[in-house]
Parts: sequence; C-alpha cells; structure tokens
Amino acid sequence: MRQSSDKQVRENLESQRLQRELQVLARELGWRRVEVLDHDLGSSASLGAKQRQDFDRLVGAVARGEIGIIMSGEVSRLSRTDKDWCHLLEVCRVFDTLLAESDRIYDLRQMDDQLVLGIKGTMSVVELNVLRHRLQLGMEAKARRGELFRMLAPGYAYDASGAVVMHPDERIRKAIALVFTKFRETGSMRQTYLWFHHEGIELPVNKSVRGRMTITWRLPTQCFVREVLRNPFYAGAYTYGRRPTETVMKDGRLVKRQGKVLRAEDCRVFIRDHHEGYIDWETYQENESRMRHNRHGFEVDESIASIRSGQGLLASLLRCGRCGRRLHVRYWGKRGTRPRYLCQGDYDSGGTRCLGFGGSVDHRFSEELLRVISPLGVRASLEAIEAHCQADDERKKALALQLKQLEYEATRAFEQYDEVDPRNRLVASDLEARWNSKLEEVEKLKAALAELDSEVRPLTPEERAAISALGEQFEQVWHSERCPIELKKKIVRTVVEEVIVDLDDETQLLSFVIHWKGGAHTRFEMPRPRGGVGQKTKDEDLEIIRKMADRYGDPEIANVLNRLGRRTGKGKRWNQHRVASARRKHSIPGRSSTLLDPDVLSMKEAARHCRVSDTTIRRLVEAGILPMNQVVPWAPWEIRRSDLEAEPVQRIIAHLHETGKLVLEGDRLSKQPSLPFENPGVDNAR
Repeated sequence: MRQSSDKQVRENLESQRLQRELQVLARELGWRRVEVLDHDLGSSASLGAKQRQDFDRLVGAVARGEIGIIMSGEVSRLSRTDKDWCHLLEVCRVFDTLLAESDRIYDLRQMDDQLVLGIKGTMSVVELNVLRHRLQLGMEAKARRGELFRMLAPGYAYDASGAVVMHPDERIRKAIALVFTKFRETGSMRQTYLWFHHEGIELPVNKSVRGRMTITWRLPTQCFVREVLRNPFYAGAYTYGRRPTETVMKDGRLVKRQGKVLRAEDCRVFIRDHHEGYIDWETYQENESRMRHNRHGFEVDESIASIRSGQGLLASLLRCGRCGRRLHVRYWGKRGTRPRYLCQGDYDSGGTRCLGFGGSVDHRFSEELLRVISPLGVRASLEAIEAHCQADDERKKALALQLKQLEYEATRAFEQYDEVDPRNRLVASDLEARWNSKLEEVEKLKAALAELDSEVRPLTPEERAAISALGEQFEQVWHSERCPIELKKKIVRTVVEEVIVDLDDETQLLSFVIHWKGGAHTRFEMPRPRGGVGQKTKDEDLEIIRKMADRYGDPEIANVLNRLGRRTGKGKRWNQHRVASARRKHSIPGRSSTLLDPDVLSMKEAARHCRVSDTTIRRLVEAGILPMNQVVPWAPWEIRRSDLEAEPVQRIIAHLHETGKLVLEGDRLSKQPSLPFENPGVDNAR
C-alpha cells in the first residue's frame, strides 16, 4: 500500500480501502499467506524522496525467493523512478515473482508482460513529470500575481474580498508590533525573546486544530521570534521560493532537502508593497543587517554586532588606514582585561601585522566623544525621564488586551454553562470546570496588573532634578565607575560609524579619523602608546638562557632562573612555556628537553656511578681532586666520566669502600688516629 502524501492518507480513505481489499483477492486466487505492507503510506516514490522501508524490504524478499506475487492497486505506482522500477522488474523476472493489479496478473517470464510493464513504468514517470510541471506552472503564475498562500503569517487575515489585511483582532496586531518594537530597543533577537519570557507576554502562533488553522497564544520560542523578525511578509513584501528545495547525493542516494533561506530580493517572486506591513522596507533591511552581523566571527562586519562586556571601547569600530582591514581586540594582563588593538595585515600568510597599540587610546577617544556629545546631555536627560514614565506602558497594554480576551472567554464559558440543562450533570460539570478555570486566569491577570501599577510610580521633583543634573554633568557620569562598559559601547555605536587609524613610522603618531553617523568627520592625533615598557626580559636572564640552551631543556632552565630569584618582565615565575617564548622572541636556539650525553654526568649521576653519596662527590670537588663545570650558579654540575675514572679519584673511592673513611690527599683528617668504632678489628658490640 502506498499514498504519496500525509494529506492523501488523511483524506483519501477510499483509496486505502480499495488497496486493502486486494488481500481478499489474493486469498481467492489461492494464496494462503498474505502480508500487507503499509509503512510507506504518505511516502512519495519520486526522485529524491526519502527512503521507503517497505519497498526496500519488498525487493529484498523477492531476491531471497520469499514472495510469489506482488499485488498493488496499480503496479506502476510501486515506484515513480525508472531505476527502482526496472530493478524491481528484473528481480521479479529472475526469481519468478508475479505482479498483479485488481484486474490483471503479469508474468515477467512472458515477453508481452515485460513490454506492457515497461511501457506502464515509462508512462508513470512521464505522467508524474507532466503533472508536476503543470502544477508548478500554475503555482508560479498565481505566485507572480501575489495570490498564492499556503498559510498566512500570524497577524494577518483575509477580508471579504480575499485580500490580505492586518488581523482585525487588536491584541494580535499589538503583540506582533511589540516584537519589532522590542528588537529595535534591545538590538538582539535573543534579548527580545528573553524579554517576552521575563515579562510573561504571550504571542499568537498558528496551530492546526482538526485540520483547520487557528490562532493560539503561548510564550514564544526563539525560532518563532527569529522567523517573525526575518519574514519579509511583515514588511509588506510578497515572496515565493524563499527557501528552495534542492536534490543532493547523500550516502549514494539522491535526497531532497531545503536549501538556505534566500534574501527577499533573490526569491523567484518578489513583490514589494504587496500589502500593509507592520514595518516599512527600510526598517526590515536594517533589522536583517543587524541580525546577520550579531555574530563575532572575523568574516563579518562587526560594527553593528551585538555588544559584549570586554573593556575595549573601540572593539569592532577601528579600521586600518593601510590595508583597510578591521582591527581585532585582544585582552592581556593578569585578569585578561587590558585591551590591545591589532591589525593582522598579511601575518597569517607569513608576513607582518600592519600596526598594533594598547587600549589607552580609549581615553583619548573618550575625550573627543565627550567634546562632541556633551552639549546633547540635557536633551538625553529629558528623554530618559520620558522613557522612565513609559517603561512599563507596553507591558501594561499587552496585559490589558490579554485581560479583555480572557474576560470574553470567561463570559462565553458562562453562557455555555448557563444554557445547559442542570440535570445533565455529565455536561454541566465539565462546562462549570471550564468556566472556573477562565475565572482563575482572569483573577491572576488582574493581580499581575495591580502589582505592576503598584511598582510603577511617578518621578518625584527631586528625582527629575537628579536626572537633569546627569545630563548637565555627562562627563562625570561617563567616567563614573558605576557606568558599565556595555552602556558606553552602546552610546559609541549609536553615534559613530567607524574609526580609521594609521601610524606614522617616523614620528610614532597615531592619526584617527572618526566617521560619525550622518556623514560628519573629525580628526585627532596622539602618540602611540608604548606597550610593554618595563615588561621586557632582562639581559641577565637572556644571557643565562643562552648559556644553558645549548644543552639543557626549557624546564631545567626555568628551574635555575627561579632558584636564582629571577622573574619575567611581567614579574611572573619562569616556567617551560615562558622560557620557550623568550627563546623564540630573541631567536635563541634550544630544546624542550635536556640533551643526554653519556660522557657528562650530573652530581647525582656521578654519585650513582661511583656508588657513593652526593656529599662525597661534593667533597672531592671542593678539594680540587674532581674537576667540575657549572654553566651558571644553581645549574646542574657537569662531571666528565673520564675524570671520575682517573687514578686519584678511584683510589680515594676504593679506600672509602674498604675502610668506610673518606681520606682526601692533603686533608688533615688523614693524619688523625682512627676511633675505636672505626677499627674493624675491635668488637664494637662490647
């Protein structure tokens, strides 16, 4: 059994009944074991359709010789592609399997039946292509007139003449408009989504109920908010083919999948000003640009990207005056909060960076910014007062509309309960429960509105005066520790398009050109910040690294530097990575581990070789009997194996092993008499 779509499965029930009756015909023909394969219901058999499990199972069973006859309402509908159809016919012919329709049985061993089935398969493929082509032409013709709609977006409805208009429900219109208002305020799709969840504001969504599309209210998902913001339909534009279907090869099979969403102008049909929009087309394009660039990759324009909490005030706004690339910000320091701006130049391809400088330029830029916008502070304070008075107005309006809707639903529930016969308790009890549920929702919403009214209070004269003073003292507010960096960045990006920076190599002066919103330009210069002053590796430390790098690894060098009390240019303890970094920076050859030399031993290795203690080796060295080399103080001793095997050293060590006494030539201890317990001939236990 097979039907091409889920809609056919739901609505074309007569076709299913006729196909199921074939099992009765099979038993009448004498087949005792009849199996119905119906898992492919709703699966297309055309090119690139999803894999049909029952069809693959059928072909496999025929190849194993387990099937005597295949019955279908129309055999050509078993497959709509030449490849699958010819494969099935070939397998049936080889394994002697019959094919049957409601009025005809085909034996693939007969040439005439092969010819008929081949023609039927070809006609089936042609029929499918012709029908698809005709339907596609019809849909495109209707789409070019702007009349093809599969489902209207929430917020729109049809009028009496069939034209698309804004939904007559005021609550629906206000809710959709609120999405765009909040996005303009927050500048981020995710922050818009979080606001609706934080405030508990529901949005209208389409939902299929018993085959009909209706509006339901629920807290929005992030995907729904993104779709509303990115849908050009809300800007009054009609599009067709916005997400085309493409056929690709996957795991050796052709499969269909939806391609990426196209720009509205690139769709197969694009009609601007098709209907009334919630926003104009220019606003839609601005929203699209902001959402597209609300990512932080190097390949996108970050001048309008979402704001983060890094301390670099000019992050994503600086552009190199030499190569035209945007400067990236990197953070340094003990806490990783000190910004440094860098232009990559052709560094990644083996070249050099164009320029780089420290984040102290933010202070100089702030002075220029304050000089320009401080006169506007009073106006900003007045707008802040107005914004505070209307802060919760939108939420109150949305909740008030929701309350009206609930009161209407509660009234309808009461009317239904009032009309029922009280003696019919089975119905009355259910309607009463619905009525009570609506009343509870109404009371909860009234309580929320009352709480919101109690929270919002008008500003006192003292508070209004304080806000006005902030506008007059904008510079003090800007430099205040309580002014967050996110707010500063938002202000900068509101008034600045970008900043072009260049460096004069001779004078080491940085020149900045600020491109303000609206087209104005201003310039200023400042000396290049001398990053890294007092943080260079000292020459004494570099000399130690040079002396030890020929033989010793970076961990051993770091250990010696730390034991000498040395520190890096930033005042940190040395470790393997910092030694390696210093070597690379100053072109000092070296290695990650110590070079092993069997002819040169350390003090411990020499003691182990001679089977004595470290103190014995130290005494031999101090007495001048055993030569030793040390690159720098606290570096490992270097004792040559040949010096350990020399005659004086071997004689002293042999005497030590025999008597337990270390007698050094010329040492005054060699002239002292032996103590009683040192004489091996005396019984020490007595």
